[in-house]
Parts: sequence; C-alpha cells; structure tokens
Amino acid sequence: MNFGHVLVTGGAGFLGSQLVKKLLPLSDSIYIIDDLSTGNISSVPKDSKITFYHESITNEDILNKVLPNVDYIFHLACKNLVLSYNNVKEDFDTNLYGGWLLLQKSQELSPKLKRFIYTSTASVYGDASILPTPESYYNIKLPYSASKFSTEHYCQVYHHMYQLPTTILRLSNVYGPGQLISNPYCGVVAKFFEEAANDVPLTIYDDGKQTRDFTYIDDALDAILLAASNDQTIGRVFNVGTKKETSILELAKNVTTITGLKNVRLNFQPKRSVDIVQRRCLDNTLLKSYGWSCKNDLVTGLTKTYAWLNRGETP
Repeated sequence: MNFGHVLVTGGAGFLGSQLVKKLLPLSDSIYIIDDLSTGNISSVPKDSKITFYHESITNEDILNKVLPNVDYIFHLACKNLVLSYNNVKEDFDTNLYGGWLLLQKSQELSPKLKRFIYTSTASVYGDASILPTPESYYNIKLPYSASKFSTEHYCQVYHHMYQLPTTILRLSNVYGPGQLISNPYCGVVAKFFEEAANDVPLTIYDDGKQTRDFTYIDDALDAILLAASNDQTIGRVFNVGTKKETSILELAKNVTTITGLKNVRLNFQPKRSVDIVQRRCLDNTLLKSYGWSCKNDLVTGLTKTYAWLNRGETP
C-alpha cells in the first residue's frame, strides 16, 4: 500500500519516529511537526522524503502550508502524563486545543484526506473497575486523560458532522527500540534498562504491585498501519494492548534476568501524584477482529529491546 503524502505530528518522539521509519518506504513524502519538547531530532530518519518543522501543532501557518497536500494524518503529538499534571494549561493548549485545531484545519484544507489516525491512551480508563477493560469504559481523573478523551470526542464529532475519516487508538504502555532515556519522561522499561546497565537499583514507585499492559512497539505500529489501511476502522475506537497484566515487580524481575544481573536491587520511592492506576489490562478483542494480533509477549519484546540497546543503534 502507498500512503502518498503523510503528516506525522510528534514525529520526533519515540512512537512517532518509529512510525516514520515504517512509513518511509510506503509514502511519497512525510511532513513532521514536532516542537521537540520531549522528542529528539536525532530520532528522525535522514531522508529526502521528509520535511521537518520544529514547531507546535498550534502553529496555523504551518498547518495552512502542509494540510492541503496530505492524504493521511497520524496525530501523535501531545504533552505527556507528568507534564500535563504539572501544567494543566499547557496540557489543554497542546492536547485539546491542538487536537481540535488539527481536526478543524483538516476539515477545511485537506480535501483528499483518506484517514486521520488519533493515538489516544489507556489513561482514559484510570484505575478501571472492569478488567480487561473494554472501549466502552472510561474513568477520567487527570488532566492528561481529560484532554486526550476530549479530543477523542472531537474526532467523533468531526467524523459525524463532516465525514472526516477519523480512527482512534488507545495505546497502552508502548515500549521497545527507539525509546530514549534522554527523554526524562520515557517509560519504565527504558528506565529499568538504563539502571540495570549502570548497575544501580531499579527505581519503583509505591510497592511495585501495580500492574500495566505493556505493548511492544512493533505491535503498536501494526495497529496504527492497520487502522490507516482498513476503511472499516473509520469512526471506531480501538484498544491497543496485550490483554495481559504485568506488575512492576514482575517487569523488574524480567529485566534483571534478561540483562544477566545477579543481584536484584530495588529502590522503592513514594507514590507520585500521577500514580493513580493500580491495575491495567486492555481488552483487545475488537482490534483482533480486524486481523490484528499481538506478536510479541513481554519477554520477547524486552529481549528485542535489550538487543537493540546493546547494538547501540540510532533508533
């Protein structure tokens, strides 16, 4: 499949940069908009097909220039969980206003748009009372969850009012090659591997019994490309997760086994303000019914991540 002309917002981030790599052989050109607040320009592939804008997604001049040309939009840019908690206004400006602005400008300026993929988050489920959690559930407690969930609603509004071809993906704890520790807000997997490499205790907030649904990057990318290429996904919301719970203590044990550490040392720290989720496990039945499958279990994904780290490759 050829995606033609593509826009990836947040294309210098972990997920965005890996998506750009996947899209390069499948596209004629790729526009990237990223303010580099957490992304890294070194993560962006060097290719003549790529046009990079070091700008916010709220820069209307850039949107006016890019959007008339695009066939597909992958909207990944956002302030993350910690940054959103620390600055609610920035969360609103980027995650909600930025998302709405991109939808509005796409509706006005992108007549040949075939798909608007919005990557939302499992954080909209909060500390869910239903596990595995279906797409029909929500439990909004933090600004990040509120802004991401609100943008989901605007995606649905623009689909129903203007037939904008939106698809929403709720991603759960994506990890793997390309996740850089230089980003202080990267996930726990990358932090554990860095601590293991430096032979320092693995930092765990709270007691480590809290669970997450860890999704390997390649499986997340497969979900994104499936959603972009299957017309039956338009107007739908999909969970992207493994349907399996893993405690942070279990994760630490797996990382230490894979890295060959003999003495596991843990550094327990008090729970942070954003640590409100005790258990997470997403129901992926709907996405699987469209042909997606989770090809990498946790040990496989962690092993591949460790191999990548040891090779010292550019993501």
